[in-house]
Amino acid sequence: SGRHRVPRGTVRLLAPVGDPQKGIAVGLNYRDHCQEQGVNVPKEPIIFSKFPSAIIGPFDDIVHPQDSSEVDWEVELAAVIGKEGRHIEESSAMDHVVGFTVANDVSARDWQMRRNGRQWLLGKTFDTFCPLGPALVTKEAVADVHNLRIRCSVNGQLMQDSNTSQLVFKLPTLIAWVSRQRWQRGDIKGQGDIKGQGTPVCPCPSQRGDEVQCEIEGLGTICNKVV
Repeated sequence: SGRHRVPRGTVRLLAPVGDPQKGIAVGLNYRDHCQEQGVNVPKEPIIFSKFPSAIIGPFDDIVHPQDSSEVDWEVELAAVIGKEGRHIEESSAMDHVVGFTVANDVSARDWQMRRNGRQWLLGKTFDTFCPLGPALVTKEAVADVHNLRIRCSVNGQLMQDSNTSQLVFKLPTLIAWVSRQRWQRGDIKGQGDIKGQGTPVCPCPSQRGDEVQCEIEGLGTICNKVV
């Protein structure tokens, strides 16, 4: 109708999904990332979680923890669950996905790799460590989720550049794999980090003042300042 519109500059976009029951991510799930890390492609998905309390909006600030010196960025494709289920078959897994959004899986590498008993959880779930947005794009609007360009820039310099065709475990496999636990509406499933990041390949942790831009073809762009 053309009514009920407001200028984009007058509003603050929030995360398209702000309070999921859970956020599930996967490690070493891009072939090019495994290659640059010098590790074998996993035979089974490496699953970890991110607390919903880490979620912020697409243009909100990332707060650099005082007790970390190795905060890194990771652009990721995130799927949003629209239909709950458990013990899901791969053949019907996409029926449980409502759409996709851009995520930044911010990580404190020192806490992830050396502290906390080398358990990943704390290093992945500091407050503000999961920017999401700029919108939820329904799956019908995405021709092929496994063929999208995905990239990340820091202060205008391209740092990561790949394609979702590099995924080791495709989305239906991951949805089915994790469904040993119940998926609930609004849950978020990250698809893993692409090449161009992760110590020691790219030892360039974020500094306060950095602007991190994450972009996925057809889904949009998010940009978050580290403070």
